[in-house]
Amino acid sequence: MSSNITLIFDGDCGFCTTTANTVVKRSKVPIVATPWQFTDFSNYEITEKDAADQVYLVVDGVPYGGHEAFAMILRVQPNLFFRFLGRVLMSRALAWLGRPTYRLIAKHRHRLPGGTPACKLPQK
Repeated sequence: MSSNITLIFDGDCGFCTTTANTVVKRSKVPIVATPWQFTDFSNYEITEKDAADQVYLVVDGVPYGGHEAFAMILRVQPNLFFRFLGRVLMSRALAWLGRPTYRLIAKHRHRLPGGTPACKLPQK
């Protein structure tokens, strides 16, 4: 589908790093994973604050954040089932579920496998 795909994640978080490495390893299309802490944001339509707030998948310059990033990981795969599943996950019908699910996981990522105290998001 695309030739320029970058996954921007929190490099201070063990859970996020493990997840990003797994995505890169298992993807059938090339995905470059980069911690937001080492990202040159002049190349993207997002800010450092945006990337600190949630994961992003940038596909040919278009950023997808949070649950949409994970849906796009599926959508860029050559497997028709994964592409279909990615479209379903991005549909308005499921966005009401995807957004809060992503936020719940992000909020508690320090408790997930690979998570450390450094993974804990600042309390707002």
